[in-house]
Amino acid sequence: MYILWFKALHIFFMVAWMAGIFYLPRLFVYHASATSQDVKDQFKVMERRLWFFVTPFAFLTLAFGIALIVSYGSTWFKMSGWLHIKFMLLLAVYGYHFYLYKLLKQFSRDENRHSAKFYRVINEVPVLIILAIVCLAVVKPL
Repeated sequence: MYILWFKALHIFFMVAWMAGIFYLPRLFVYHASATSQDVKDQFKVMERRLWFFVTPFAFLTLAFGIALIVSYGSTWFKMSGWLHIKFMLLLAVYGYHFYLYKLLKQFSRDENRHSAKFYRVINEVPVLIILAIVCLAVVKPL
């Protein structure tokens, strides 16, 4: 029964985390378009608060994912080819998460180097990766 709780919490924290990393680049779009320093300063506050709100969700997603792997056992882990692909994609999502932090720090110093269009594009990147991860987790190919 505890496996179902681990799974439910893993999915919940993943959804909360994804909501944040889908929204943060959208804030960057608006921030990059802003011309008033007052508006830019307001975006800095919003971005920083969002980052510190969703980052714990990233770690809780990881913790409950590890709890699931431990619960299912090492044999399951070794035999699950789909899980290994999912891990590779997860590394990309965590890399993206921390890349957003790098961008946030640039904005906080008023050193943005990218256009609003750039942020619109990178806002879509995790969507395809998350789609692949969900399909792997549900369909379990291989």
